[in-house]
Amino acid sequence: MAVARPTPEQMTDIVDGLGMSLSPERIAEFMDLMAGSFAAYDLVESLPDYIPAVKYPRTPGVFPPASENKLNAWYVKSEVKGAPEGKLKGKTVALKDNVCLAGVPMMNGASSLEGYVPNLDATIVTRLLDAGATIMGKAHCEYFCFSGGSHTNASGPVHNPHKMGYSAGGSSSGSAALVASGEVDLAIGGDQGGSIRIPAAYCGIYGMKATHGLVPYTGVMPIESTIDHTGPMTANVADNALMLEVLAGEDGLDPRQYAPKVAPYTQALGRGVKGMKIAVLKEGFGFAQSEEDVDAKVRAAAGKLREMGAEVTEISLPEHLWGPAIWTPVASEGAQMQMMLGNGMGYNWKGLYTVSLLDAHAAWRERADCLSDTLKITMMVGQYFISQYRGRFYAKAQNLTRMLKASYDKALGTYDLLLMPTLPMKATPIPPADAPLGLVVQRAFEMLPNTAPFDITGHPAMAIPCGMSDGLPISMMLVAKSYDEMSIYAAASAFESGTDWKSL
Repeated sequence: MAVARPTPEQMTDIVDGLGMSLSPERIAEFMDLMAGSFAAYDLVESLPDYIPAVKYPRTPGVFPPASENKLNAWYVKSEVKGAPEGKLKGKTVALKDNVCLAGVPMMNGASSLEGYVPNLDATIVTRLLDAGATIMGKAHCEYFCFSGGSHTNASGPVHNPHKMGYSAGGSSSGSAALVASGEVDLAIGGDQGGSIRIPAAYCGIYGMKATHGLVPYTGVMPIESTIDHTGPMTANVADNALMLEVLAGEDGLDPRQYAPKVAPYTQALGRGVKGMKIAVLKEGFGFAQSEEDVDAKVRAAAGKLREMGAEVTEISLPEHLWGPAIWTPVASEGAQMQMMLGNGMGYNWKGLYTVSLLDAHAAWRERADCLSDTLKITMMVGQYFISQYRGRFYAKAQNLTRMLKASYDKALGTYDLLLMPTLPMKATPIPPADAPLGLVVQRAFEMLPNTAPFDITGHPAMAIPCGMSDGLPISMMLVAKSYDEMSIYAAASAFESGTDWKSL
């Protein structure tokens, strides 16, 4: 099929938009010379897309009724059985609904994408199935993943399994709720500002944001390539380490991967923390929004690790407080350019492009009024700085990211782990349907100060439940050197086996 040729009017608009002054006659001359280029596009259009084959049978599934979806955590249920043997044999998995599962609907929390059905499996889907897991379906997430609360999904809020009416966290809200409620053993989450760790913290499970690029992002809907992470959310440390063993490693299709260093993560289990040096990060506590019980229980958790034989010391790293500000231009401008203006894929990278998703997502422009308010404000900020400052702040923030990473790396040259609250607060009430804009936005972004910095620096960071208060979980976060997930798992396993976090 031939691609559409431009009309003289269309080309005139393009020329004007590029700031050129050309006469109609000159434009016509240029258009005559475009014939070869358009013939090349015709050939590309005529060729079949080059995507991986789908290995395991499945059906489109069903949308569960509310009576079978109390937490509103499921989007669609579709059982996909993996290999008969493997590391994950007998384990059930929920996929965050930004992960492509061929033949099964995907909306990424967004009404503007509703009706899209992927034609390929994400790399991590194939790896889970090859390892013997059974995928049970797709978990609700926040509207294009732009919220740390669980109130922006187009199909309604996801509830915290510990307390109905409270946030399950975002953006991997359904993933956390399904694991915490015991409906599945494992779940996939995504993390650009904390979206694995935030819902893990609010729901009282284990969420690992591994080193940037360790787990291939291929076939997951991108937001911004330099901060895109995907990874495991589980009810215990052993499952988390096992799941990461299955997920980690190069796939040859993801530009985020630069010689990732894979390890046998389950071998860290039971290693203990004796002799391990852990730094309690002073600047990770005492934010304006911090709750006293959260700070106190995380410090008590650090004391438990000391009792187990770790050397625990408080340190100060003032640059940590700059992290959320440095993250903001990367997340706002980068997401606007890649996810929205670039229709989810963007340009200038080699790898697997999900063309079907690009085509479906491009329709957001016709439904822009339906976008969530948390996405709208991010787009407005990003577009303003792109338009007025030509990407200057994005570029400077990426430079400052190297400085921030070097600061953490210096501390991690002395200490094995950094310790701080995953979030400054416990789960908050879900805003009512008629909530003012200020509350909707506040509940989406107020919890980010400790999580977002490690998305831009790429360090591995894990949410670990460490206590309860007012019937809601509290979580501590451990951060390690790049590709040193083993140290995190060793400490997390020791804490898990040496305490009952629900009684702390």
